[in-house]
Amino acid sequence: MNKPRFSEIILGFYERRVSFALWLLAAALLSACAINPVTGERELSLVSETQEIQMGEENYLTMRQMQGGDYTADPALTAYVSQVGQRLAAVSDRSLPYEFSVINDSTPNAWALPGGKIALNRGLLTELNNEAELAAVLGHEIVHAAAGHSAQGMERDLLLKGAVLGSVLATGVSEYTPLVLGGAQAAAQLVNRKYSRDAEREADLYGMRYMSRAGYDPWAAVSLQETFVRLSEGQQENWLSGLLASHPPSLERVEANEMTARTLPAGGELGAERYQAKLAPLRQVETAYAAYDQGRKALQEGNLEQALSLAERAITEEPREALFYGLRGDVYLARKRYQEALADYNRAIKRNDHFFYFYNQRGLVNKALGHSEKARQDLQQSIALLPTESANKALGDLALTQGDRQGAMTYYQKAAASQTPLGLEARRALVYLDLPNNPQKYLAAQVKLNRRGYLIVRVTNQAPLPVRDIGIEVRYLDSQGHVQSHKQAFQGILAAGQTARLKTNLRSLSDPRALERIEAKVIQARIAN
Repeated sequence: MNKPRFSEIILGFYERRVSFALWLLAAALLSACAINPVTGERELSLVSETQEIQMGEENYLTMRQMQGGDYTADPALTAYVSQVGQRLAAVSDRSLPYEFSVINDSTPNAWALPGGKIALNRGLLTELNNEAELAAVLGHEIVHAAAGHSAQGMERDLLLKGAVLGSVLATGVSEYTPLVLGGAQAAAQLVNRKYSRDAEREADLYGMRYMSRAGYDPWAAVSLQETFVRLSEGQQENWLSGLLASHPPSLERVEANEMTARTLPAGGELGAERYQAKLAPLRQVETAYAAYDQGRKALQEGNLEQALSLAERAITEEPREALFYGLRGDVYLARKRYQEALADYNRAIKRNDHFFYFYNQRGLVNKALGHSEKARQDLQQSIALLPTESANKALGDLALTQGDRQGAMTYYQKAAASQTPLGLEARRALVYLDLPNNPQKYLAAQVKLNRRGYLIVRVTNQAPLPVRDIGIEVRYLDSQGHVQSHKQAFQGILAAGQTARLKTNLRSLSDPRALERIEAKVIQARIAN
């Protein structure tokens, strides 16, 4: 009998190790399987219920802030929506700490976070016809939360990317989305994720069952889905950027809903009169919100006169709405009429003291008026509600004027994470403060030999500002193996993004292999004013 060769023994050893590792992975995945409380099916579950609830609680306020804040002008309407939602949650297949909010935005949209945190926009409420259609929307979102559809999407990310929130998606959630930073950007993925077709079918099926259990007519879900299909075919822009973007409708879903409705008990409430009575106050001021939306667009386009006129029209029609005063304050701020802007932001905060934007804007006004402490308090309150590049940049400016360079750099670094023009300003301010002390963070150096054997250092300016008075240090081993250091300064200006070839006085390094034992770094640089 031939003895196995050494290579065969080693190969067999590694094969056994790989097999054991695969067995461990399979065992881990099997142990992570759980019964879905909605469908009753066994499925992979890498996110625990505790983690789901925690993610929902941590991101619920952030997402509502990012999308326009809570609708506060008519608290009774939000209470009514919550009442309908809790009626459905009571008959759902999973007990979660369900919450229901109305977002102050005209785009028709609804979403659910893990752990039962659900919201729908003011603009969707005005498009529905009865309470049963509202129940269809809320029941659908309850299933997304109860069945863990958002968590399942994150589990796929965990397997494919190695992290639950492995990448930040560019989202079009609202006009405030580009301003947010860090964890708030990552949170946007949770509601901007497009559900799979299977998840949408499950949400339709079990949502209709919840409607029936709660006493609503499930056929309202059919008519609602037919409306969605019609709107998608008509390319209704506000719908396509809202609910239909994350919940794409189809005739297939309409037919599936019809089949489901036939299997459920006939009858049930539509609640049309009750719904219309609850929506009456909002419907009476729909034109005010339309004026606000037009005014916000006019302001973004630089048409200040039109924006002011539309804001005042909206305020006249609905004086309870904080957003309208915020818009007028923004117009006054753009015109540098700071006292009038301050008065309007005060009015906005009086009507809604839990929306980041009003504190951010009032902080900017107080900063412009020289009220540093009031500005700092407002901007920090804004960040507590939603971290933004605007507030961090302004706080950095305030810290710098007070001589707190380290504090200014901390705020600028946070704001610089944004890819907006203001984020670029913050990065420039950060570089201005930090580059003289840490030039190697912004200037990259590489070495090579020219044809005559002189050492050349290629310096690339990765900072967003031009620099001058560049100094380099080259460290190398001499013929006896001792570490030597050579420092040299260079004149001239190196523009942002440009590379310069700097010739040194070192010529004895003729052996190309010596480059492997040489390192160069920038030890000195100044911003070129």
